[in-house]
Amino acid sequence: MRETTALAVVGRRGFVKALASLGIGMGLGPWTVARAEVLAYGPLGEPDANGIRLPDGFRSRLLATTGQPVLPTPYVWHLAPDGGATFADGNGWVYVSNSEANGNTGGVSAVAFDGSGAVVDAYRILADTKWNCAGGATPWGTWLSCEEYRGGLVWECDPRKPGQGIARPGLGKFIHEAAVVDPVTGFVYLTEDEGDGRFYRFRPAAFGDLSSGVLEAAAVSTAGAVTWFPVTKDRPYRGRETTAFDRGEGAIFDTGRRAVFFTTTSNDRVWAFRPETSRMELVYDAAAAGPGAPLHEPDNVTVHARTGHLYVAEDADDLQLVLLVEGVTPRLQPCRRPPLFQLAARHRRQDRPDLRNHRTFSRGVTRWLALSPMAGLPAPPQAG
Repeated sequence: MRETTALAVVGRRGFVKALASLGIGMGLGPWTVARAEVLAYGPLGEPDANGIRLPDGFRSRLLATTGQPVLPTPYVWHLAPDGGATFADGNGWVYVSNSEANGNTGGVSAVAFDGSGAVVDAYRILADTKWNCAGGATPWGTWLSCEEYRGGLVWECDPRKPGQGIARPGLGKFIHEAAVVDPVTGFVYLTEDEGDGRFYRFRPAAFGDLSSGVLEAAAVSTAGAVTWFPVTKDRPYRGRETTAFDRGEGAIFDTGRRAVFFTTTSNDRVWAFRPETSRMELVYDAAAAGPGAPLHEPDNVTVHARTGHLYVAEDADDLQLVLLVEGVTPRLQPCRRPPLFQLAARHRRQDRPDLRNHRTFSRGVTRWLALSPMAGLPAPPQAG
């Protein structure tokens, strides 16, 4: 018999509400991660020079603006920046950012940093694509960029040098959002940003080679058990034996829990799928949280590896970056809307800038939010 744990939800409007565990099938067990250091972030401060309200110990840095050079390089930043990731590169890092632009003006740009966090280069790694939304970093060091339209593909890109990505049609042709890889099996888990979209899995014929393999869609029982069905790769799959998800959005593979976390924005939910037990868990549900629920229209998501904390960016609502631990508490919030802008993620691992979880808006601005020293967490690079 499984113990049910109450979750405390601390909302942006100051309410505290007790919830029962939300799982439909608790493959990960009750969502009970609760650490005192979460509260050490403190309240949001006044707007900084970039118009962002942050807790004490955080700072923001403007990296790039659409139509302007990424200084000190001559490279002009792309339209509609969206999903991204960082990659270690020698003593520095490379940040990649999708361009969610229409026609053939989408693609991916990259910004290279040295060990101090200073920008040293910027360049294009994918061009002539459409509505590149989210994606995912692979364990072998490439970036999967997902096209968000009905005929969209996943493109595999090398983040460390200028070039053109490789289309991976085996991962399906549909309204792609995110694609994350299990580092043990090499399986790719994909979300579909459509009201009756599916949760997909791609099993490559060989680890690290996405040129061939089997595409499958998930069927989730009322108890949370997941069964996979092979599907066609040339169109969205809508077989009745599989389960519809209401606009699948961002995803991340949590290596600590061995779980895929992903969001569905239209019904305000966060899910977790654990491959080893093949079970699905409903981690957060705004409807169950009540009228004051602190997280709405969840989009991109990331996990802080050292603490297991889950950070979820809102797609609209009041555009917060929300912390999900024992419940949800807003942490980063734009001070006003409009103007609209892109919000980058905050934690870093091994002192590197972590820009994986961010959101695009019409101004096309990328901001870097860096974390100052705090208990158990690394200091940010000292960059201007």
